[in-house]
Amino acid sequence: MIQKHPICPQRIRKVPGQFSWVDHRLVRERYIEAITHPAAALYLFLVTVADCQGLSFYSDASVMSRLSMDALTLHEARRDLVTSGLIVFESPLYQVLSLDPLPDTPAKAPLDRPVAIGQLFKQMMGGAQ
Repeated sequence: MIQKHPICPQRIRKVPGQFSWVDHRLVRERYIEAITHPAAALYLFLVTVADCQGLSFYSDASVMSRLSMDALTLHEARRDLVTSGLIVFESPLYQVLSLDPLPDTPAKAPLDRPVAIGQLFKQMMGGAQ
């Protein structure tokens, strides 16, 4: 049995207060508008199969088969979700992240302007801005 440990323990998902397991802030805070259709499909899949900590470890082959994606589309969708701060990925483990900002960090930048990937990593890791 594979041992799973959160990749980003400070952003473990919690069941949102509204009726749905998919947090409404995905739409209200416009995350959904900042990702591609394949990324949205991958996110829905990951939210559906994740455990209570947001963790799952489906292989690329399994995800591609279930979502009818080729390898390039899966890679781009995963990169899109990581860049948007919705998931983290350390092969083969996915973690769907809480939409809450990290403690002691400012709220995320608006999604309507480009942000450098290095800046996103610094923010995710709690580094200087």
